[in-house]
Amino acid sequence: MIRYFQETSVLVLFSAFIFGCNSQENRESSEKEDLKQPNIIYIMSDDHAKNAISIYGSRLAEIAPTPNIDRIAKEGVLMNNVFVTNSICTPSRAAILTGQYSQLNGVYTLKDDFDNSSNHLGKLMQKAGYSTAVVGKWHLHTEPTGFDYYNVLPGQGLYNNPKLKEIGKPWKYHNKGGEVYKGYVTDVITDESIKWLDNRDKSKPFFLMSHHKAPHGLWEFAKRHEHLFTDEDIPEPNSLYENANHGPIKGERYGSSISDRYPRRNMLHQVTREGWPTGIIDTIGMTREEKIHSAYQKYVKDYLRTVAAIDENVGRILDYLDDNDLAKNTIVIYTSDQGQLLGEHDYFDKRWMYEESLSMPMVIRYPAMINPKQVNNDMVLNIDFAPTLLEFAGAEVPSKMQGRSFKSNLLGSTPTDWRTSMYYRYWMHMAHHYIPGHYGIRTKDYKLIFFYGLPLNRNGALSEITEPYWEFYDLKNDPKEMNNLYADEKYQTIIKELKAELLVKKKELKDTDESYPELMELRNKFWN
Repeated sequence: MIRYFQETSVLVLFSAFIFGCNSQENRESSEKEDLKQPNIIYIMSDDHAKNAISIYGSRLAEIAPTPNIDRIAKEGVLMNNVFVTNSICTPSRAAILTGQYSQLNGVYTLKDDFDNSSNHLGKLMQKAGYSTAVVGKWHLHTEPTGFDYYNVLPGQGLYNNPKLKEIGKPWKYHNKGGEVYKGYVTDVITDESIKWLDNRDKSKPFFLMSHHKAPHGLWEFAKRHEHLFTDEDIPEPNSLYENANHGPIKGERYGSSISDRYPRRNMLHQVTREGWPTGIIDTIGMTREEKIHSAYQKYVKDYLRTVAAIDENVGRILDYLDDNDLAKNTIVIYTSDQGQLLGEHDYFDKRWMYEESLSMPMVIRYPAMINPKQVNNDMVLNIDFAPTLLEFAGAEVPSKMQGRSFKSNLLGSTPTDWRTSMYYRYWMHMAHHYIPGHYGIRTKDYKLIFFYGLPLNRNGALSEITEPYWEFYDLKNDPKEMNNLYADEKYQTIIKELKAELLVKKKELKDTDESYPELMELRNKFWN
């Protein structure tokens, strides 16, 4: 009897051991299976400057903290060198979806329609077995495809009581239609994103693109934030009073200074014109410096109040993942469709190849694979987003994509052949804020820009031809781009090398100028 009990006990213990090992193996196997296809939440705002996200440590960090966006970085990776390839809303969004520059995906300007028949990220994630959705700002004109569900703003959308266009209802005009949703747009978009997460097909991993309208101008903040910063003096950038000392160097054979030529490029014009939604400022009797200071305070306070709601709603998404045990195996990305100038060089808006416009914020968290408190300084472009998410999803990256996955970079292993320079091009010549058509190259230490100043028959570009000029910046010694050193003798060898590399990149990326005889004529005249 005792022997039987001992034998039985040993058998039970052995069975328990085997069962435990099998359970552990099954658990590990299950976790590995999960890791092949993580859930993905891609949160993107519109025109959110890195300088307005506190984890980046700018002049605004202490006065306008963004704790929820910062949390993603602290629990994952802070990306320091992410750049847009064409700093304007519609083209950037097309580049993100297709992994291609404007010259390949066909979206050069705000006026171009996105080819929704293209094999873009949404469709590829569907094919990879994901339940897909896009909620909020779409801004690509044509009806969203590749998403099991969409509920998007018509055109730019409204800040208060916005309309949303839901899948299954007539599309017709991209900037019209939709049903009214009561509330503030940032809250509404998050509400609808969470609603989709609750009702999704839970047998599949999910890919959600939650796109905010904010903080796109003209700023309208939530009522709850109207007194935020009222008694504060917002720190100013060092370049605020430089009087736009960019443009042709005085005395160059092809131009003179363009300072003050286009006053609509600065914030003063914005907050003193009729129609500014939160009220205009009175600058009568002020000196130039006083006007600039007053305009900056008004403009940036309105902007930061709008950002406050974004950060709150990022927190709501993170809380949802925690409350539903989804955090570990969900990639969370926060970014913006491009950068934004907030008074640097007394400018606002984006479009320029200057750092504040060119540089995109990006923080990424994936607890199952990415260690917390990481900082990545690799040069990443918005055309890299799609390949990266596809690799995480275990899907094949189409050869037509010009971007490259940076998954291994996020995991601490940067490929030895990773890019050390990037190509940029802005096509919408002189539209809206009188910024000339231009292209250029940026390396770790230098930036060279050719403002060719031609419309090239692009949709929405103005017909006015502007004088061509060059700008060159030593980013290592002049990171704020205060001094155009194109005519400085000591940099001529570097400039020559950059021009050569620029032409190589243009050829590699299928953006040669031969298609535009007027540009080739201009280039032949002013290239050397």
